[in-house]
Amino acid sequence: MEFTIHHQVLLTVFAVAAIMGAVAQKTHFCTMGAVSDWVNMGDTGRMRAWLLAIAVAVGGVALLEGTGVVNLGANTFPPYRTPNFAWLRYVVGGLMFGVGMTLGSGCGNKTLLRIGGGNVKSVVVLVVASLGAYAMIWTDFYGKVFHPWVNATTINLATLGVQSQALGDIVGGLLGLQSTRGLQLALAGIVSLGLLAFVFSSRDFRGNFDGILGGLAVGAAVIAGWYITGGPMGREWKEFTDMALEIPSRVEVQSYTFISPMGDTVRYLRQPGNFNLINFGVAALAGVMFGAFLHALFTRSFRIEWFVNGGDFANHAAGGALMGIGGVLSMGCTIGQGVTGVSTLALGSLITFVSIVAGAAATMKFQYWRLMREA
Repeated sequence: MEFTIHHQVLLTVFAVAAIMGAVAQKTHFCTMGAVSDWVNMGDTGRMRAWLLAIAVAVGGVALLEGTGVVNLGANTFPPYRTPNFAWLRYVVGGLMFGVGMTLGSGCGNKTLLRIGGGNVKSVVVLVVASLGAYAMIWTDFYGKVFHPWVNATTINLATLGVQSQALGDIVGGLLGLQSTRGLQLALAGIVSLGLLAFVFSSRDFRGNFDGILGGLAVGAAVIAGWYITGGPMGREWKEFTDMALEIPSRVEVQSYTFISPMGDTVRYLRQPGNFNLINFGVAALAGVMFGAFLHALFTRSFRIEWFVNGGDFANHAAGGALMGIGGVLSMGCTIGQGVTGVSTLALGSLITFVSIVAGAAATMKFQYWRLMREA
């Protein structure tokens, strides 16, 4: 079989994901843990690591767009900057995902990391979340259950003179600016520098090597994803697939996200002979698990972990369902929207980020209240 630019892209995506998985496993990078530490103990270390990843990704995207290397318009996957502002789907989907990742003991990325480390509970979460994502993307489930009210509450920003839901376009449109490119880059710089200032304002975090390494690695991986698919390699990839007799799946400008790819993985597993269904997301999922597995293997930390009881199983299964359905509804997870989406400064991504944190925090507070009541 001929080695093409398509295979080169997938292997590069896999390699970057494997590095990210290994580093995240080593540094205990965990977005659910970030919320838990903050809500339950007042510890902001892992939250600062998450915000560092966002700061790096926002700054990197600004650099890539400012130099003309990539152009993240409204046609990325997912379409973060679409002018169709479906605000309610971001809120509901984000809340569902936040609740789900708390019940499932980790977000999509952490689920993959835990599987790489031998956690069988996370295998159940992955299977259920993947089936939920598959139902949302590749069946009429979304159309029947969610589309009617999502469509009814969606605002077409173009009718208001706003090109997209990128913050620069929104502010520029309200101010009547003809060109918003400079404003978008300026806002990205302000956001990135502001987050960096906050993150490193903590003396404890400045001495937290693992926290800094984890945040840098995740942010850099997101930048790499945008560069791979939107830069010179990505343009060659697109030209190649446009001429191909059988077009591979999801040849679009994109970066790392972990819920929709779960649904795509189920689609591929139903047709394992169709290698065109192995796309960016499928390669990324495999890469993260592989990197985490290698780290667990070399550090001798691989441990099989099973459910404590039936209630533990039910919680993880319910969490997986909410993650799969909610993650697709909100168009991303704590990485897919919380870092990759926010790197584009799309308003919907910011709303999803806040909704996920709110859903997770509320669930943790409820769990603590119930525990105290039972005690």
